[in-house]
Amino acid sequence: MSTQATAPIGVADEENSHLDATRSRAIRRRSLKLLGSLLRPHRVDFTLAIVLVVVGQAARVAGPALVALAIDRGLPAALDGDWGPTWLVAGGYVGAAIAAGACTAAYIRMAAKVSQAVLLDLRQRVFRQTQLLSLEFHESYTSGRIISRQTSDLEALRDLLDSGITSLAQGFLFMAFTGVSLFILDWRSGLVLLVAVGPVWAITRWFQKRSQVLYRISRVASARLIVNFVENMTGIRAVQAFRRERYNEQVYGGFTEDYREISARTMRLNGVYDPGLTLIGNVTVAVALGFGAFRVLDGSLEVGVLVATLLYTKRFFQPVRDMAMFYNAFQSASAALEKISGLLEEVPSVRPPARPVALPSAQGHVRFDDVTFGYGSGRTILPHLELDVPAGQTVALVGSTGAGKSTLAKLVTRFYDVTAGAITLDGVDLRDLSTPDLRRAVVMVTQEAYLFSGSVRENIALARPDASDEEIERAARAVGAHDFILDLPDGYDTDVNKRGGRVSAGQRQLISFARAFLADPAVLILDEATSSLDIPGERLVQRGLETLLANRTAIIIAHRLSTVAIADRVLVMADGRIVEDGPPAELIAGSGRFAALHAAWRDSLV
Repeated sequence: MSTQATAPIGVADEENSHLDATRSRAIRRRSLKLLGSLLRPHRVDFTLAIVLVVVGQAARVAGPALVALAIDRGLPAALDGDWGPTWLVAGGYVGAAIAAGACTAAYIRMAAKVSQAVLLDLRQRVFRQTQLLSLEFHESYTSGRIISRQTSDLEALRDLLDSGITSLAQGFLFMAFTGVSLFILDWRSGLVLLVAVGPVWAITRWFQKRSQVLYRISRVASARLIVNFVENMTGIRAVQAFRRERYNEQVYGGFTEDYREISARTMRLNGVYDPGLTLIGNVTVAVALGFGAFRVLDGSLEVGVLVATLLYTKRFFQPVRDMAMFYNAFQSASAALEKISGLLEEVPSVRPPARPVALPSAQGHVRFDDVTFGYGSGRTILPHLELDVPAGQTVALVGSTGAGKSTLAKLVTRFYDVTAGAITLDGVDLRDLSTPDLRRAVVMVTQEAYLFSGSVRENIALARPDASDEEIERAARAVGAHDFILDLPDGYDTDVNKRGGRVSAGQRQLISFARAFLADPAVLILDEATSSLDIPGERLVQRGLETLLANRTAIIIAHRLSTVAIADRVLVMADGRIVEDGPPAELIAGSGRFAALHAAWRDSLV
């Protein structure tokens, strides 16, 4: 019988609630810190905007008081033949209106200037951060989520900064100035308004609590839609190949239905709040009118003051609806800011060295010294790996899927850092090597052979944008890509993503080889670079490979053993260990794993 003590359910719930509250406060502080850092460079413009909105709203609130003055002072004077006070009040009213309009216009322009600068800064920060984060992050954080950060989340912040803050600042100041003016003009009428504030606060608080939940759910539903759409468009070939269109349509339809339902619930919430607010405002005006009318009759309140109090009471409730709508935008933007600040808080798992060691002319000697590695907290992939690859040697890695070949390649390129041990290049630990020298010395070519939007010339010059046309063409000639490039509609200036500029898988691979040749690395890694090619395409690429690998260290990962034939040395991997090591001919003549693999491959060609 177990004697282990367990916490009561209520205590556990309380602890979880405390942890959730602590986490929420931490996230809120992180978001506010980000917002502060974005506004700090624009504090002068931001301060000026605050001054403009204060002056503008003060001038706007002056109107009813001037109307009262005109009725109670200007009109009697005019009846006695003295139009001076009337014209003076009229001039003051026009001046206040002009001041309010001018300050509001200037404030809106200033706010737009600040908001656009903040959004530009934030957009660049998000892009810069996603570029700097390690491969480990990108392999776990889907591209759809990153796109959501750059699109819908930034759009929510734009709505907040462009109009939401304007509504809040203007509404809050207008209500404050209106209430103060009403109390100064007639404190008894101010008490009527003060009593009405209670129901307004209650219904607004009710609305805020429910809209906060709905808008957070709405942000999640919106992000889910974007992620699903991006994944389907990215994998459209697989979708059509496996006839997944109808199923995907049903899944996407479910997501859109969820989003529609959330939007409908939000509209129903607004359908209760707006009429409720209007009802409270009208009842308050009616009470103020009845109370004021009795006082006018007994002579304790002037007619002009009554008119002004009614105007103030009516106007007082106008910004409440806008401020409540701002709260919706605020909740949406707050959730977006939390996600963006979380992304910006991510720390690269592979960090630049504190004291980088320069290696301007690498020779290509790679050594694994008792290297152990595992992804995150998962199992160990490479246990205590020892490997020495002399400069200029071509090494082929073979083995079954999951043997650790691609992991080894990712460690050499320092997409990941080793868990224990060290990998050195010409005696320098990769973790100490300066990032520019490492990227210049080690280049990987993958099977995807990704081509960016732009011309063939720009794609070849990816690693060296300053390369001359002669250098680019020399690289293409060296790997056998020059002739087919010239056959394209615009030659080297053909846009690879436009009609007529499409190239085959083998041609894409040759362009990527030309790119690597132009980069001229000391160590070249080919991660199954020919696995997606047919036999003619492979032969075309094979000739380019022989030129590409000359006079440099090369690590080739290949399932096709035809690619292995050009290697000086073959490493057979199993369970993260090197189980065979030797020249191809020597291993083929033996009776080990590579000999069996070679025999199976040869039989498959018969």
